[in-house]
Amino acid sequence: MSAVFETVPGDPGTRLLAIVDHASNAVPADIALGIDPALLDLHIAVDIGAAPLARALCARLGCPAILATVSRLVIDLHREEDSPGLIPAASDGHAVPGNQSLSPAARAARIARFWTPYHAAIDARIAADAPGLLFTVHSFTPRLETRPDEARPWEVGILYNKHDAAARMAIRLLRAAGVATGDNQPYSGAALNATMDRHAESRHLPYLAIEVRNDLIGDAAGVAHWADILAPIILACRNSLA
Repeated sequence: MSAVFETVPGDPGTRLLAIVDHASNAVPADIALGIDPALLDLHIAVDIGAAPLARALCARLGCPAILATVSRLVIDLHREEDSPGLIPAASDGHAVPGNQSLSPAARAARIARFWTPYHAAIDARIAADAPGLLFTVHSFTPRLETRPDEARPWEVGILYNKHDAAARMAIRLLRAAGVATGDNQPYSGAALNATMDRHAESRHLPYLAIEVRNDLIGDAAGVAHWADILAPIILACRNSLA
């Protein structure tokens, strides 16, 4: 495991690769965010349940994964390098003072330390394994603190940008299984799809960007339940498109 990513071993012959951008709430000791440590347990710091769910999916599918090992409050690896939100000054109403006055040199240093090697590792793994389908695992909060009246009723969201074949198939299969599924909800992949834009869309490589509501995967039973639902859908998409 490096300072920015962990590789979960798996068989490249599955032609699958899982990616988890927000798998960790870790903050390196030499970075002071200036926040209440309790915030590191919230969705603003980590995609709750995403790492356990990805590991469970890899165990069922036999495939490898790359999981980030740094909090999204240090640097959001699911953003473009020049995005204003790459190093967040605030998130869901919570200020991150340690990120608010970074010099251009300090910003560049954080990008070089975390963002660049993370995405280079994904590039290298794709080049080595030639997967036929990428899938990312994220989770979303049922309700944003800044929008308390806007409940998010979906159990799963499937996000996509231009290359939507796998997404369309997964949405259909999930809905057929009785899962309340968001079609580019709770937000649109046309606006926020940075990792898959970089690694899948740019290669015309089929992909699934999966978001699960985090209250459904907050414990081992929930993780196992959703891994059982999602694993065959991922396989169906791979078998049809890869």
